[in-house]
Amino acid sequence: MPCTISNGRTEQCKDSISGIQAVYLLNYGIYDPDPAPSGDVTYDVTVGFEDQITGIALPALSSIYKYELKGNNGFNTTMNTSRENGTTFFTQTLTIELKRQDPVFHKQFKILAYGRPHIIVRTNGNQFFLAGLYRGCDATAGSVESGIAYGDFNGYKITFEAMEEKPANFLDCNTEADLLTLLGSPTLVTT
Repeated sequence: MPCTISNGRTEQCKDSISGIQAVYLLNYGIYDPDPAPSGDVTYDVTVGFEDQITGIALPALSSIYKYELKGNNGFNTTMNTSRENGTTFFTQTLTIELKRQDPVFHKQFKILAYGRPHIIVRTNGNQFFLAGLYRGCDATAGSVESGIAYGDFNGYKITFEAMEEKPANFLDCNTEADLLTLLGSPTLVTT
């Protein structure tokens, strides 16, 4: 990758909003993000994945798992660079709060601690990002909380991290319907 700057940027309008409205979890290893060898049409392919993923062929993807969010949830990407070592990587950090404890999600909480899913983050501004493109996202912290007072938080808090060579990729969609089309129309599991 050349280190030549190729674009400038004008001051942007103040019309964006922050926060996350949902995350979509995909089991790790269901696709290979590397482009297919020339002429190989059966290989799982992600195309246009430099900064924005424009198409994904996922023949093994039958379901994605949606977690609706509201409140204290966030997604950040931090640049980690060292002139001395000649290295740069990006840490993608997702923090989510899932309200109310229940036996069904209690099991999923444990599975999320063991696994490393790919996670699609949908912001309140309807931008979609794919965290953990190559290596998946590891749960690095979590808690099951019941609080003390009646009004305290009751539920699950989870922090995921992914260390990647690039920031989280944009996905070429701005609605959930477009996302499902981009992913090859898998079943959307919400409960």
